[in-house]
Amino acid sequence: MPVQRLNHAVLYVRDVARSVAFYQEALGFRVVMEFPGAAFLQAEGSSNDHDLGLFQIGPQAAASGAGRSSVGLYHLAWEVDTLAELERISTKLTELNSLVGASDHSTTKALYARDPDGLEFEVSWLVPLSLLSEDIINAKAAIKPLNIAREKERFGAETRGGVGVSV
Repeated sequence: MPVQRLNHAVLYVRDVARSVAFYQEALGFRVVMEFPGAAFLQAEGSSNDHDLGLFQIGPQAAASGAGRSSVGLYHLAWEVDTLAELERISTKLTELNSLVGASDHSTTKALYARDPDGLEFEVSWLVPLSLLSEDIINAKAAIKPLNIAREKERFGAETRGGVGVSV
């Protein structure tokens, strides 16, 4: 049987408490287990045992050189089910001074942000399969700035995204 999906990610962070507070406030994650120097968080709509593990390595830790001076993970991406939720998270990430970009990938509407350690992550909404047209699919070749208000008018604020669907 092939791999079905990513079950969880684990990050090394400088300060677990700071990272837990950030992911709780920014994305609504909840702690499902913790012990000194580690915490395991679950996304609100998840049935996973945990979605994110955090391990503390201390304040002396250097910044990640991934993508600049070394190979490594670029970012993690989480999906939301509506454009209204994407907009709410955009507002929250802006308030936290964490939002670093927002892109329209045609079939995917994406926010990019950094956590307190500078690790990048993505939050995205996928156009439902039933709403995909040939024009939308062909437009994937060009990345445009994201205009959530326009996308809400186009697709509806509460339209359930194509979670887990890739074209």
